[in-house]
Amino acid sequence: MQTSVIKLYENRADVTLTTYLLQDSPELLRGKARPAVMICPGGGYFNCSDREAEPIALKFASMGYHTFVLRYSTYSEGTGDFPDLSKPLPIKEHCQNPTPMREIGQAMLIIREHAGAWLVDVDRIAVCGFSAGAHNAAMYAANWHTDVISGYFGKDKEMFRPAAAILGYMLSDYVYMKETVLKRNPMDRAFFAASSTAFLGEPESSDETLAMVSPARNVTENMPPAFLWATAQDELVPVQHSIRMAHALADKNIPFELHIFEEGPHGLALSDQASAESLSQVYPDAAKWADLAGEWLKKRFALPLPEKSSFEELLEKGGKIG
Repeated sequence: MQTSVIKLYENRADVTLTTYLLQDSPELLRGKARPAVMICPGGGYFNCSDREAEPIALKFASMGYHTFVLRYSTYSEGTGDFPDLSKPLPIKEHCQNPTPMREIGQAMLIIREHAGAWLVDVDRIAVCGFSAGAHNAAMYAANWHTDVISGYFGKDKEMFRPAAAILGYMLSDYVYMKETVLKRNPMDRAFFAASSTAFLGEPESSDETLAMVSPARNVTENMPPAFLWATAQDELVPVQHSIRMAHALADKNIPFELHIFEEGPHGLALSDQASAESLSQVYPDAAKWADLAGEWLKKRFALPLPEKSSFEELLEKGGKIG
């Protein structure tokens, strides 16, 4: 495996694209390009969780795909610090919408630029995210063809098209979140206000603004097929967000698969020891999501394998000679 860290900005070390490129050989794809999965970790737009980064990349790499981890702009600027929720947050414009979404587009262009050397099938790149990272990935999947992305970079919109989206315990509807958070405890309200400040530059926004950044309210026929998963016990981002996204996809006849597991809190990542900080983040049933996603992805991202291996071809050739 070839790994490297690419900075998206020369003067910033916090926004990076990490590559996990599978080495090819005559015993594998013999120089054919592989599909890829780009991963956006979650973290409430405060930071990018390591638990939802490399462990996820290695899981999809084990399925035969090149993987990339995008650490997009967040409020902590790569420090991992969590803000003091008892105080109003200072504004950081360079971290706000639509910057995180545009950085997915920038990463797409980087992958395309190196596709020949990296053997990446640029027509089969999935965006994958968790929590806020799933929101970012879904925002990109809903907007890749618009002036916010392709128009901003001045490139052909097809250069930004994602082939699939994998969205874990996503926040899909900010208007709905605002309505439900107001009924919850003060800590939840403080968290949501801080996250909104990090992402939108203000603790409270109008319903019109919130609707614009709600993927479930902006699904069009340009949305790629999606795999959604969540847990019914998630108290931070209620499962209704995944259900609302599924409803929106169904309304537009976009292919999707939805899995809701009964048990498990928010932020499970792989939900096994590979991504866990403690046993409280290990739920065997929820851990099935990754293999289910792999089977779903295989329908669209099957590797370009020949009918017979080189060894079998050699045996056949030897038999004909004999």
